[in-house]
Amino acid sequence: MLIFFGCSAQDISGEWNGILKVQGSELRLVLHLTKTVVGYSATLDSPDQGAKGFPVGSVDFTNNTLKLSMNGLNAEYSGTLGADNIFKGTFNQNGQSFPLELSRGVMGAKAPLRPQEPQKPYPYYSEDVKFDNASDKVSLAGTLTLPAKEGNYPVVILITGSGPQNRNEELLGHKPFLVLADHLTRNGIGVLRYDDRGTAESTGDFKSATTRAFASDVESAITYLKTRKDINPKKIGLIGHSEGGMIAPMVAADSPDVAFIVLLAGPGIPGDQLMVRQTHLINKANGMTDDVVDQIDVLNRKGYDLLKERSDLRDVKKEIIPILKEAIHLLPANQQPPADKTDEYLVNYVNQLISPWFQFLIRYNPAQTLEKVKCPVLALNGGKDLQVPPKEDLEGIKRALEKGGNKNVTVKELPRLNHLFQESVTGSPAEYGKIEQTFSPMALVEISDWVKQIVK
Repeated sequence: MLIFFGCSAQDISGEWNGILKVQGSELRLVLHLTKTVVGYSATLDSPDQGAKGFPVGSVDFTNNTLKLSMNGLNAEYSGTLGADNIFKGTFNQNGQSFPLELSRGVMGAKAPLRPQEPQKPYPYYSEDVKFDNASDKVSLAGTLTLPAKEGNYPVVILITGSGPQNRNEELLGHKPFLVLADHLTRNGIGVLRYDDRGTAESTGDFKSATTRAFASDVESAITYLKTRKDINPKKIGLIGHSEGGMIAPMVAADSPDVAFIVLLAGPGIPGDQLMVRQTHLINKANGMTDDVVDQIDVLNRKGYDLLKERSDLRDVKKEIIPILKEAIHLLPANQQPPADKTDEYLVNYVNQLISPWFQFLIRYNPAQTLEKVKCPVLALNGGKDLQVPPKEDLEGIKRALEKGGNKNVTVKELPRLNHLFQESVTGSPAEYGKIEQTFSPMALVEISDWVKQIVK
């Protein structure tokens, strides 16, 4: 096939396919481009995540460069069409950049098996709800499930992990919060789960928000639940996963309305230490040698110290780029950005590092908040969790709660479970989408039994 360059008159409408490699895991993406009078419109499928027809906000194809913006995913793509009829570029999402090539052709889109996902009709009451965070002018949309339409029930609010998540905390074809909410509601406990601000049906700007802002959304959810006659206002609890496990103590420390909290892979050590340890474990799981992993650890600590110590972000940008370049050269070739895209990758990555959200994370010490939590606490971690390592974080949580005088604390490490609380072999993120199980039944029972005992 001959490709003529010099203008963007070439018709690129149709289906384009690519593989996104994220921390050792491969995700198929299918881009559907449709020619319009003024250019192109597009939708995006992610077969391995069970997502289809996600709208692309803006599409620009100029001088053989394709630029896509997907605000709902907090993602962008920029790629250049080469003589081989392949777009080669970079996919940016939530502060991370990944090489992505898009080519013509059909890929299989078989949906992964998810046997735990509950199917309608549910044997309980389910209602779509909306409530407002008045101070931030955000409207949050979610689902409230109750054992029955009539009654007065204890309830938990589910708090998602990092990144824009919908009410089911959906990723890689799994819907952990749907499975958890279903289990709890069948066991007599109401559940409110909602889309993060700026995600799915909720309004607001996710990009500009910090963890503290997400905590205010949880506070708004509590305020809303207290207006309902079918909710027992003295039995409102929080269940937070990952970053949600950092948010739940923030809210509980300041609010007498929180009756209990459950921390699922919640951080117990300072944010910068957590990020270094997380990267270390995932790099080892991906096959890097100890020597390379240790070198990257040193560079990461150096970069995080710089971010924490300097207030002038212009100086930070100048000084951190050489550190990042050195780290990139240590990565395996298949994990490095294309040579001609390295500068673009670095600029995007640095902008995320200096974002309000990341600046808050690396400076935050959860122990200082946990010491103020007086309500009952259940903290669970998977024994194979590589993102929030169980030993360090559970010890940190227990130590901080005991220092604050909390006498009702249960801390457990669950063997074989990964960060998503799936039964796993290695715990690597590369396994998440390949495992059929969404949420370990053992973990589900640990949570529901403890909550039922607390709300008796």
